[in-house]
Amino acid sequence: MTNRPINEDDLQAFVDGALDAERHQEVAAFLGTNKDAAKRVSAYQQGSTALRSALGPIAAEPIPSRLNLANIIEKQRPAKRSRVAPMAAAAVILLAIGASGGWLLKGYIMPPTEGVAALAQEASASYSAFAADRLRPVEVRADGGDDLKNLASATIGGPAIIPDLSKAGYRLMGGRVVPTPHGSGLMLMYDDDKGNRLVMLTRRMQIDQDKPMVASDQHDIRGWSWASNGLGYSLVGAIGSKYLHTIADEMRSQI
Repeated sequence: MTNRPINEDDLQAFVDGALDAERHQEVAAFLGTNKDAAKRVSAYQQGSTALRSALGPIAAEPIPSRLNLANIIEKQRPAKRSRVAPMAAAAVILLAIGASGGWLLKGYIMPPTEGVAALAQEASASYSAFAADRLRPVEVRADGGDDLKNLASATIGGPAIIPDLSKAGYRLMGGRVVPTPHGSGLMLMYDDDKGNRLVMLTRRMQIDQDKPMVASDQHDIRGWSWASNGLGYSLVGAIGSKYLHTIADEMRSQI
């Protein structure tokens, strides 16, 4: 057994199953004695499961035989070889890649991997995973004293301001830590007591550390995202984009 402290990278790797057997055992023992870390890992696991569930059907779709690379090359193969055969084969391969890629992206736009655009996708994924949950949509409730504020500060690594949206008719329900490809994010959820919920995701930004507010739209989930002083914010919900923009402006003014 090593004496190396358990850090956030260890927790993320534990969720991903990326630790060796010895380190996995050490982290498991640590989680058994640290309630806060265990809660975070539970949130990471729930988020990962939700994302896999949402994207799994797309990855599992078979590629039609007409787009199979071997079939395309066979159909395009000339009866007799010529000097242009290598060029033709290269062209067919390029066409096949384009056609296959078009099938894989059918009905789905590959998410951006960096910056505010990626943050908006992550916020939409969090909304899809938790907004419809009527039993436990948040891990830490807003009425739990300083617990939510402490969770927010620990997640973003500094003082945290939790916006008040009561003027817009939304009450703060609470929040949870969610995993993203760019590190832990803080998810806050709001409700208007009419069935409408909003989600704000905040995390540290490596790219777009200061970025004006931009809109996003994924199916029926609208969003507004921005970044300031190295922190990114994305507010998403299934309400009108203009109304959501007004709420996002109010939120930004408090931050």
